[in-house]
Amino acid sequence: MFRLDIAEVAHQSGFPPSTLRFYEKRGLITSDGRQGLRRQYDDGVLTRLALIALGQRAGYSLDEIATLLRLKEGELDLSRTELQSQATTLRAKAKELQATADLLDHIAACSAPSHLECPRFKALLRDPRITGRTG
Repeated sequence: MFRLDIAEVAHQSGFPPSTLRFYEKRGLITSDGRQGLRRQYDDGVLTRLALIALGQRAGYSLDEIATLLRLKEGELDLSRTELQSQATTLRAKAKELQATADLLDHIAACSAPSHLECPRFKALLRDPRITGRTG
């Protein structure tokens, strides 16, 4: 295990030092101490930061990430059920975003004199993936 100072962790992780200090304050990461004024971390912090970044991309809040990254007897214990549920949620959101992108593409390319005269535009506006309504 190697010790890295905050500047090296920032460089390798892509997170600015201010974010690292914020994450430490929130309990998402921990430093091993200081060398002079610089915080020191073991190199395992890079894996933890990568997991935090993944959690953020997956739509989790920092509080949710903190819960997901609980350490159980020194080992990472991620809930497979929770992760699968979030993956399902993301797939549904991706479908909604794709439908919205399709509508925007159509609006941009539609040659109808008025979009409200276009049957395809009107049909897309009723698409529950865009409106969020069911039924």
